[in-house]
Amino acid sequence: MRILCAVDGSEHSQWGIQALEALAGHELEQVTLLHVVDKPALQAVRNKNPVAATRAVVAMEKAGTMILRNAARAARLALGQAAMGPHTTVHTVLAHGSLPHTIAKTARRLKTDLILMGSRGLSDIQGFLLGSVSRQVASATPCSLLVVKQPMPKLLHVALAVDDSKPSRAAARFLRARILPEAATVTILTSAASPVTDFAARYLSETQLAELKRPVIERATTLVNALRDEFIKEGYPVVTQIQMNHVIDTIVKSVEANHDQLLVIGSRELTKSERLHLGSVSESLLRHAPCSVLIVRGARA
Repeated sequence: MRILCAVDGSEHSQWGIQALEALAGHELEQVTLLHVVDKPALQAVRNKNPVAATRAVVAMEKAGTMILRNAARAARLALGQAAMGPHTTVHTVLAHGSLPHTIAKTARRLKTDLILMGSRGLSDIQGFLLGSVSRQVASATPCSLLVVKQPMPKLLHVALAVDDSKPSRAAARFLRARILPEAATVTILTSAASPVTDFAARYLSETQLAELKRPVIERATTLVNALRDEFIKEGYPVVTQIQMNHVIDTIVKSVEANHDQLLVIGSRELTKSERLHLGSVSESLLRHAPCSVLIVRGARA
């Protein structure tokens, strides 16, 4: 697996590097550490004082080189390079440009399987007005993305949120093959959409409601049980949850109650309109989930 890890020298960036330890049990072909010098952010200064802007870029490049050097040392330590030897190569890249678009562009060029980055998270108001870098990357990247929101040296409790779609099945395969350690417990959960609106439900009896909901619950149960059997076949302990409620709220509350360290979700590549509005379920969960989030996407998944 090829991993692209974005670093900026912050504590949250270190969480991303430390997460390599949790992935070291799987075959990692290459880890590329990327630091981006955000030249567009200096455009206003460049217009008023080009000399000062040039000096600022030189200083940022020097700082970026030091950040990458320290990150490479930390990555080798997290990977246990002394034991793994030449199995995983660690490269560093210093790039220029807009941060989210440069990360996505570099991922395409390197044919990356997984982008790894730390995130401090934003409040609801900040996230709505500005949008975090991780959410911008999620809307632009063509491959899977792991956003680390807290230290994650080991994975013991993982939640897999699914629906009856190809991206969900791809997420389950990706989790088993490339992420999940042997000791981890997996909670497979789904939130089935109610076949009737709350308003319409007021005019139906409990028997009528149950009759309408039964086939929906049965389909959800069949889906979850099939995925459960695949994990059990490979020796993983599994818990299942099936509910009929608001998707985002159900998943977030489940993750909080189970103290999961990682939430895994499948996602198709977004259209330009969806990127503009940031309207996908995966990006809503990326924003609201209290734990780290893995969005599985792309042909390489």
